[in-house]
Amino acid sequence: MVSKNQIKLITSLQHKKYRIEHQMFIAEGVKVVQELLASNFVLEQLFETETIFEQVPNSQKTSIKGQDMKRITALNTESPCLAIFKIPSPAKIISNGLIIALDDIRDPGNLGTIIRLCDWFGVRQLLCSLETVDVYNPKVIQATMGSITRVNINYVDLNDYILHSSLPVFGTFMDGKNLYKEDLPKEAILILGNEANGISASLEKSIKNRIAIPRFPSAVGDASCADIQKTESLNVATATAIFLSEFRRNA
Repeated sequence: MVSKNQIKLITSLQHKKYRIEHQMFIAEGVKVVQELLASNFVLEQLFETETIFEQVPNSQKTSIKGQDMKRITALNTESPCLAIFKIPSPAKIISNGLIIALDDIRDPGNLGTIIRLCDWFGVRQLLCSLETVDVYNPKVIQATMGSITRVNINYVDLNDYILHSSLPVFGTFMDGKNLYKEDLPKEAILILGNEANGISASLEKSIKNRIAIPRFPSAVGDASCADIQKTESLNVATATAIFLSEFRRNA
């Protein structure tokens, strides 16, 4: 049975203020919790509506009813398990290889998906601006599907980091050079900007290499051609997948 104090703690961890205060976060879903349990993340307490993780000591898990899970879940549809983990100390930044840097990404789903993409494409280091959504937001954790355990994530002043980095810096812009015609290095910093406003003006000044994913017109005579050309931009997570695919093409 889940106590009132536990309910209060769990629901409070849906907010960044209390995650910082308690240095804990919540994770939901069998896949996500399984990945975290198999990693270096430290489990505080596990709640489950059915026996799933037999390897977890009884002292660290609580069996609860489905109606109680509905009271504590941060998801639209509750899962059979919810776990509280301790927030680890930030790891040392990996300053070589291909580094992804996010400038003011606000949507939790986008950040979570980008973390999964970093995991898929073997990107070890993800840098987030101080304004980017908190990686321990429950929706971010859910969207990573466990990839958060394999990607190094740090929050930094991107302007300062770039100033002191020796790696070439690439920024994604609508008016940048054609991505498919560029000679892309194996080691670089690739910056992606805010969903609505793109890369900030202050950071743009430090970027020498401006690249873009070109839009392709549909076949001549296609009635939908005009509508396609009115598409303003790609979702930032979708764009990240395309950029990473090209950077890794000759890796």
